[in-house]
Amino acid sequence: METIFAIESSCDESAVAVFNSEIGVVSNMIHTQIDLHALYGGVVPDLASTEHLKKLPHLIGAALNSDGFDIEKIDKIVATSGPGLANCLAIGISCASALSIALGKELRGVNHLRGHAYSPFISEHAKNPRDFKRRYLEELLPHIGLLVSGGNSILFEIGKDAKMSLICETLDDAAGEALDKGAKLLGMAYPGAPMLEKTALGGDKKKFDFPRGSNRPPSEDPDFSFSGLKTSLRYFLEKRGGAGEDLKDICASYQYAVVEQLRKRCEYFLSKKSYKSFGLSGGVANNLTLRDALERMAKKYRAKFLPAERKYCGDNAAMIAFAAYIDPDSCFKSEANTLKLEPSRPLA
Repeated sequence: METIFAIESSCDESAVAVFNSEIGVVSNMIHTQIDLHALYGGVVPDLASTEHLKKLPHLIGAALNSDGFDIEKIDKIVATSGPGLANCLAIGISCASALSIALGKELRGVNHLRGHAYSPFISEHAKNPRDFKRRYLEELLPHIGLLVSGGNSILFEIGKDAKMSLICETLDDAAGEALDKGAKLLGMAYPGAPMLEKTALGGDKKKFDFPRGSNRPPSEDPDFSFSGLKTSLRYFLEKRGGAGEDLKDICASYQYAVVEQLRKRCEYFLSKKSYKSFGLSGGVANNLTLRDALERMAKKYRAKFLPAERKYCGDNAAMIAFAAYIDPDSCFKSEANTLKLEPSRPLA
């Protein structure tokens, strides 16, 4: 049995969690800064790090002092060491380092992207924690997963040997960024993607034809690209003088272009190999239109669809703890009770 205490502070969520290998997620606490950054139309790094400095000590104290929790049973302290905003990562690492020294526990760094990549498996673990690793290796691998967020659009696989590797990624903007910036062009407040999705309900997704990445087939050009989509919307609105009465249809068509590009490339790679499961993770994984499209696709190829639970889609520490549990070899070792900052660390 292993108990892991995790800290996540890569961007604008302050989060701590406790994970036990034989129980699952014991606690998962998050302080979001969305309202603070909404005033500025996006994340302000200095404000984010200051907020982490204020909130993380309180979250850590609350987790350590929760009823029935025995501090001495912690086996490992882990923290996100990258990628992310350097100042924000530094706050989380400093807190983890201090806690490691105070408790005399092992300190490790976790790749934030791998945390997201493994998050769809948290609910699978919860079904039968003691038998999870056998089921993971025998019933869920090889696995193909899509990580979509405001900063990343990554397709990856986990082979039969449980090793993770990159398949393709975005060449420019991420899917979440395209949705947020598209919403901003349409006059919606930050973060705009949820409002764009809501407005798209009842709209005609095929009324307007927006670009869906490269015109070449995935076999020739496998990577995602969303910068052209955003630019297309800007010129479209300038030519029309705004959205007018077609707002619902524009939102539906724009969102459809994002979803179709993701689905098309996922399906191409899913069709080329016999995968047992397909995972969906990251903040954009909360988009129901995307979930529905990818669930139908996974069913077509008889791959078990594993979307991350909504509470694990955004940045959280439970996924960081789980990544340290399921893939300990990928964790970064500490030196002199501290971790190296890696703001640009890749997935694999």
